Amino acid sequence: GKDWAGIRETLTKRYERTKRNVEQFQSEDVFQILMNAFAESYDPHTSYFSPKDFDDFRIQMSQSLEGIGARLTTENDYTIISEIVPGGPADKSKQLHPNDKIIGVGQGLDGEIVDVVGWRIDDVVQLIRGKKGTVVNLQIIEAEALAGAKPKMIAIVRDKIELEDRAAKGDTLEIHHEGKPMRFGVIEIPSFYSDFDGRRRGNNDYKSTTRDVRKLLEGFKSEHIDGVIIDLRRNGGGYLNEAVDLTGLFIKEGPVVQVRNSLGNIDVEEDNDPAVIYDGPIVVLVDRLSASASEIFAAAIQDYHRGIIVGSQTYGKGTVQNALPLQRYIPSYPDKLGQLKLTIAKFYRIDGRSTQHVGVIPDVDFPSRYTLMEIGESSRENALLWDQIRPVPYRELQDFTGILPLIRQRHENRLAGNAEYAKLLHKLDEFNKNRNRAIYSLKEAERQKEREAAEADDPDEENPHDT
Repeated sequence: GKDWAGIRETLTKRYERTKRNVEQFQSEDVFQILMNAFAESYDPHTSYFSPKDFDDFRIQMSQSLEGIGARLTTENDYTIISEIVPGGPADKSKQLHPNDKIIGVGQGLDGEIVDVVGWRIDDVVQLIRGKKGTVVNLQIIEAEALAGAKPKMIAIVRDKIELEDRAAKGDTLEIHHEGKPMRFGVIEIPSFYSDFDGRRRGNNDYKSTTRDVRKLLEGFKSEHIDGVIIDLRRNGGGYLNEAVDLTGLFIKEGPVVQVRNSLGNIDVEEDNDPAVIYDGPIVVLVDRLSASASEIFAAAIQDYHRGIIVGSQTYGKGTVQNALPLQRYIPSYPDKLGQLKLTIAKFYRIDGRSTQHVGVIPDVDFPSRYTLMEIGESSRENALLWDQIRPVPYRELQDFTGILPLIRQRHENRLAGNAEYAKLLHKLDEFNKNRNRAIYSLKEAERQKEREAAEADDPDEENPHDT
């Protein structure tokens, strides 16, 4: 909808931003790109982490970090506070606010202030993060400051930050069925995380998926719920042992998953705790982006007939990775060397089938926007193929032979007259047609018309960085 002058201005800004980003590339960035291109030519899940990227990965997996508790983004040459983490040091200090600009960073009360205007955001983040109890000095321009106003100096003591907004969340849902109210507990699990450092230090309150879900389930007891919905949609996985422990909240002792290494040796990961936190009805929601540990949990619930899986075919990542610190092999090297994440094994369901390539097929099919997209393990070059091994002894907890066909039929009947579902099917049909389309018009008016008709994607947003 812009005129040529507006289009030129927008493109010029984009090209200048791209040029600026490339000019800030360091040898570490080039090395990471090269190593990952090489590694992915053999295996889609083997990769190299630079020290900075591994730090981000560790934070994601533990859902915690040591810093000031602020999320940062960039605007032109400035680092901007996009959000203050509730309960963190920045929040408690009352000195830092959204839209404040950070223009300088110093270590300790008397440390030299480093000018960070024009810096890459990941480099600024590295300066602000630090060990719990240490002081970071920030030079800021307040959001409400007038042009030319003097920058403000603030000091914040770093602390451990729990990223609660990325942890498992629970809520209750009430519906009416045949004239009677029914309450369901809904638990959304974005990843399978665990604070291994906290666990190793013996912290009683360390974070993990299983511990958080356990608290939510215990909280549901007073709600007198009729069932629990576990939402694993868009959950890309995480720690394998968390998938095993989470399964243990819903079953008594028994095998959960088999792991076979490159030598063919098979280990059976089991739940050895006879306690069951919740023994009522379960539904597990999955989609094409549910991967790895999500598939382990969903497959175990399905194999035990402990609950019903609803959604679409999952990602199909049935491999196990382990991170190797390269510093271990060259201990005398003065700089940090990063980590190499290697595929070391495949995992298999307790019935012997692999989830590699095929994923978990839901008991009740409910397509999503991702159903026909070229995503999933089957779309990756050099991905390992599907196979199977011997099953391990286990006992199904319920007989679904008679009830599943009835559930599927009722599901189809409900969807038959649902306008939103019909709209989704139409979009999927259009997507499938366009995917196989060979001829496109070069007329701007026609392309614009097609684009407006198919506009359904969410706007892209830059991901904020936690400090």
